Amino acid sequence: MFRKAAVTTVSNGSYLQGQANGRLPSMDSGQLAQKGKVVLKKKVTLLRGISIIIGTIIGAGIFISPKGILKNTGSVGMSLTVWTVCGILSLFGALCYAELGTCIKKSGGHYTYILEAFGPLPAFVRVWVELLIIRPAATAVISLAFGRYILEPFFMQCEIPELAIKLITAVGITLVMVLNSTSVSWSARIQIFLTFCKLVAILIIIVPGVIQLIKGETRHFKNAFAGNDASVMGLPLAFYSGMYAYSGWFYLNFVTEEVENPEKNIPLAICISMIIVTVGYVLTNVAYFTTISAGELLLSKAVAVTFAERLMGNFSLAVPVFVALSCFGSMNGGIFAVSRMFFVASREGHLPEILSMIHVRKHTPLPAVIVLHPLTMIMLFNGDLYSLLNFLSFARWLFIGLVVAGLIYLRYKHPDMPRPFKVPIFIPALFSFTCLFMVALSLYSDPVNTGIGFAITLTGVPAYYLFIVWDNKPKWFRKLLGK
Repeated sequence: MFRKAAVTTVSNGSYLQGQANGRLPSMDSGQLAQKGKVVLKKKVTLLRGISIIIGTIIGAGIFISPKGILKNTGSVGMSLTVWTVCGILSLFGALCYAELGTCIKKSGGHYTYILEAFGPLPAFVRVWVELLIIRPAATAVISLAFGRYILEPFFMQCEIPELAIKLITAVGITLVMVLNSTSVSWSARIQIFLTFCKLVAILIIIVPGVIQLIKGETRHFKNAFAGNDASVMGLPLAFYSGMYAYSGWFYLNFVTEEVENPEKNIPLAICISMIIVTVGYVLTNVAYFTTISAGELLLSKAVAVTFAERLMGNFSLAVPVFVALSCFGSMNGGIFAVSRMFFVASREGHLPEILSMIHVRKHTPLPAVIVLHPLTMIMLFNGDLYSLLNFLSFARWLFIGLVVAGLIYLRYKHPDMPRPFKVPIFIPALFSFTCLFMVALSLYSDPVNTGIGFAITLTGVPAYYLFIVWDNKPKWFRKLLGK
C-alpha cells in the first residue's frame, strides 16, 4: 500500500511502524527512543562502519575480472592511471557524502539527500529503480559469483553445472536475508570477519607481487603506455568499470541513524576505508602485471586464480574460497544498507507501509529486508543480469552526481545548517561534473544500453503520479493496493 507520509507510530502485532520524520529538520533515533518508540538502535561503531564500507566495496571484481578497464584503455599504464583516478574520485564522492551524513542525520543515503535537496519526484524515481531493478539484479550478480567460486574447489576437473551454481546461490541469498532479519549485531560481526578475509585475500596477491618486483619482474611495465590508444568511446566504459569496482563507499550513509556519534565516525570510517581500498586496488593490479601480461589478463576468466596458479602452486585452491567469502560480504553489506533506504522511503510514504515496520524484539527492519528476496530470486533464475546492470549503471551515477550537486544547492538553500564536517566546494563541484559528464558521454558511446536504462528509469515518473499523487483512486484500485 502506497500512502502519503505517515505522522504517527502505531502498533501492529509483532511489529511497530517506524516514525515518519518528514523533511528537515527531523528527530534522530535517540530522541525517538526517549519517547518510547521502537527504533533501529545505534549499533554501528567506527570499526563496524569501516567493515560495512570496505566489506561492500571489495567484491568479486578485483579478483575475477579487472580487464574491463584494461580493455577500454588499451594499455597497462593507462589502466593503472584509471584505477588511481577512480579511487581519488571515489574518495571525493565519499567526502561529499560524509558532509551530507553529518548534517542530515537520517538514514536512506541517495534517496534522503535527493528528497531534501530536490523534492519527492526524483527521490521516488531513485528508490523505484533501486527496488525493482538495480538492487535485485546487483545482488543476484554478486551472489552468482559467490555460488560459482564456493563450488570451484569441488569441480576442478570439469565445468560447474549452472543449476548447481544457481541452487547454492539461492541458499546464499536466503542465508544473508535471514542474517539481516535476525540481528543487527551478528550481521555487523560477520561483516567485520568477512572484511578481514577480503584484506587477507588482497595481501595474498600483493605480497607475492612485491616479491616479484624486488626480483626485477618489470617486463610488463616497460613501455607501459604503448598499445591501443584510449578513445572517447572507451573512456566512459572504463570509468564505469572503475567506479563500479569502488562503488560501496556510500553505504554507511544508508544507516546514519544507527551509527554511534555520526559526526565523528562517518567521516573517519569513510576516509580510512577509501584510503585502504584505493591503495589495495592499485597494488593488486600492479601485482597482477608482475606475472601476467596485458594480453593474458584479457583472456583470463579469473585473473586472481591465474595469478595464484603461476606463483603459489597448490595454495591457489584457497583463492576461490576467499573470492566466495568476499562476494558473501558484499551481499551482506549491500542488503544491510539498502534495506534502510526502503525503510526510510516507506516512512516518508513513497513505498508500501509495511516496509517501515520494525521487529519489536529484534529491532531489525524485517519487511524491508525480506522484500528483496523474491525479487532477487526472480532475477537469479530469469533474464540476462549483466545486460540489465549495464542498462542501469548510468542511472546509479546519474543520481549520485545529482546527490553531490544537491550538496552545493543545500549550501545555498540552507547556509545556516550545522555542518560538523565540511569539504572544500571544489570537491563536490568536480565530482558531480565528472559523474554527469561521463553519464552524458555514455549516451554517445553506448546509446542502446544507456537509452534502455534511461527508459526504465523514466517509468518511475508515471508510477509516482499513479501511486503517490493520485488521491481519488477508484475503489477497485484501492483494494488492489490493500487499502
